Amino acid sequence: MSATTIVLGITLGFVAGVLSGFFGVGGGILFVPTLVALGLSQIEAEATSLLAILPTVAVGTWRQYGYGNVRGRPAFLLGVTSIGGAVVGVQIATALPEETLQTLFAVLLLGVAGQLAWRARRPAPYPSGR
Repeated sequence: MSATTIVLGITLGFVAGVLSGFFGVGGGILFVPTLVALGLSQIEAEATSLLAILPTVAVGTWRQYGYGNVRGRPAFLLGVTSIGGAVVGVQIATALPEETLQTLFAVLLLGVAGQLAWRARRPAPYPSGR
């Protein structure tokens, strides 16, 4: 691994963390395409992204819990059922060709971009800056 790759990885992690906290956008939206551009396969990039966002998730949850924004029972149920979803997702991802995974990820990115653009058209449900 070259020094450039390490610096790019550290920069990516920092930028993704800032953007995740600022916009509430999942780091995988940024991690996966960049990791593929750095030479990882789609599956390696997705798996690496999932592992890399765990510290961000832990810190974000801890901070939001401190603000009183985390509801324990729904969070627990969502977390437990997500484990099953991840297992199924891995089975599907490993069965599909690399090009299909990349196409599906591109469609997901377009969907997220469309949703963000659509939401930006409407006024915020609550004012910014509490």
